[in-house]
Parts: sequence; structure tokens; C-alpha cells
Amino acid sequence: MLQRILVPWAMPKIGREALSRSKAEVTFLHGPKGELPDPKEMIRAAAKADVLLPRGSQPVPRRAMIANPYLRGIANYGVGYDNIDVALATELGIPVTNTPGVLTETTADLAWALLMATARKIPQAHLYTISGRWKGPGGKSFMGLDVGPGGSNQPKVLGIVGFGRIGRAVMRRSRGFRMKVIAYDPYAKEVIEKTRGVEYRQLEDLLRESDFISLHAPLTEQTHHLIGPKELGLMKPTAILINTSRGPVVDEKALVLALKKGRIAGAGLDVYEREPRLSPGLSKLENVVLLPHIGSATEDTRGQMAVVAVKNAIAMLRGKRPPNIVNPEVFASSEYLRRVKG
Repeated sequence: MLQRILVPWAMPKIGREALSRSKAEVTFLHGPKGELPDPKEMIRAAAKADVLLPRGSQPVPRRAMIANPYLRGIANYGVGYDNIDVALATELGIPVTNTPGVLTETTADLAWALLMATARKIPQAHLYTISGRWKGPGGKSFMGLDVGPGGSNQPKVLGIVGFGRIGRAVMRRSRGFRMKVIAYDPYAKEVIEKTRGVEYRQLEDLLRESDFISLHAPLTEQTHHLIGPKELGLMKPTAILINTSRGPVVDEKALVLALKKGRIAGAGLDVYEREPRLSPGLSKLENVVLLPHIGSATEDTRGQMAVVAVKNAIAMLRGKRPPNIVNPEVFASSEYLRRVKG
């Protein structure tokens, strides 16, 4: 019996090549310029698929899962999976996978690039220079903030919220700047306490002490608006907030107000609360650096993410346990066994 994989986005070439070896019928569903399909179109196509392979920023409609009693799995392209109702998938007996590990170093690089660019106002200075407004020394100076000890020879404090793979990679990169590193993660408290070069802090203490705060928490009910008006109010007026995790971890409206009022010095964002829309006023601020969700956007990393997602998808097709399962409890359910045997 012919098996079908639905890829509702423009997958990199290396992923397409890997899929061509799956012996499955593969359907690519997207617009001529890579636009994501309409949800209704996706639901119709998903009704005939054995495995879905969506990208991480692409919501998987609940109806796409409910409408197909033979769907064997969802192989998400991305480390995050808040675009999928995992609880519903588990209830229906549908395994869900992600692509962890592959994008760790690339995303940590981008977090540091954002931190440096925001601290030293690099994009603003670049635009000023190419606009022809720069008339040499004595003009607008774009005074920034030291990331290393600077002239005072006092180490800056880096606060890391979320001490998973990416949070730890960000910590490693801080060593060259001789920073003091503190971290908050209630699920990794013992790991932080056993890791050399980092100290554990409760969130409120971390916010008060840090010069730079980098967010690497997954999006859950507990982390939604983890950084809101109260938390922003605890930060130093000279502090910079970096978010490369998930947009809704930050209350974006509160962040805009804090930046306008000068309650914090700046923010570097790669993710947003209602992507691709920005909160009113955010794009007009001079103390922000805004990127279009490119944390894993290198050819090598995006290609390897596709390969990992394909491996997960093929394992699901064959009724095997995929390498990167998000909801392992699903394998014990009668619904999953029915799908595999069906």
C-alpha cells in the first residue's frame, strides 16, 4: 500500500532528496514563492496523508489531526513544537517529533549577534552611515554599552533564562567576554548548580542583577508572558533583553512601553508574540534590533534540520519509534496501535 507524506512548505533541497529515498508518495504544498498554504487547503491535503511534516512556525490545524483516522505522525521541522496541540495528538494516538540539537550552536550564535548589535547599536549606525548623514568625527556618536569589562574593568552580568542546549551554548560563548553568568531554570536547577562558570538565581533576582538577559525557555502555559510589566520593572535601566526563544514568552505590549519609557536600555528580538505582526510602536523604536525569526537560518543548519525531520517521518511511516519523540507516552495507547495496524 502506497504511503503518503505531506510537506506543506518549501523544504530545502537536501530534505527533498532525503524524502525521495523514502519510497513514499510526497506532496509539497506551498505557493510559487514559498508561501504557506491556506489552513483549509492544508486540512484537505492532510486528510490523505500518513505523516505530516510541517515547519515549526506553521500552526497545524486541530481539524487536520481529527479528520484523518490513519495519520501516523507529525514530524515537526524545528526544535519548538508549540505550533502543534501535542495533548490532542497524544489523545488521538499520533506521535509528534521535533529536531533538537541540530540548531543549538546556530541559534546561540544569533543570540550573541543580537546582543552585540543591540548593545553597540550597530544596525542604527549602519543605516546612519549609508544614508550620507555621517559627516565625520563630532557627529552623532551612537553611544553603546560594553559587553566585556570595558574601561571600568568590572565584568558584566549575563542572565540566562532557560538552561537547555541553547542556553548552555550561550553561556559557553560568554567566556571570551569574561562575564559573570547567572541562570534561571526550575527544571535544570541541579544542572546549573553543578556547571562550572554559572550560578543559579531565582527569576526575580536574575532580572535585578543582569546587564544582559537572554531568553531560551520553551513556550508553555507557565512561560507565556514570563517577562511582563512586573519583570521588566525589576530590570536595570541599563539592561538589554534578548529573545530568540518564542515570542509569547514576552508580553510585547509591556516591552514596547518599557522601551519607550527608558525603563530598560534596549531589546534584540528574533521572535514575536503574533508573528509576523509586530506590536504597535515596536518598529519605530530606536533602541531595538528586530530580526525576522532567523535563529536557525544558515544553509547547513536548515538543511540538517530537514534531514532529521525526514528521518523522524520515515520512522513513523514504518511504525518504528522515531529518534526525536516529543510524546513518548503515545506508544502505549490503543489509538496509536490502531493507527499503525490500520
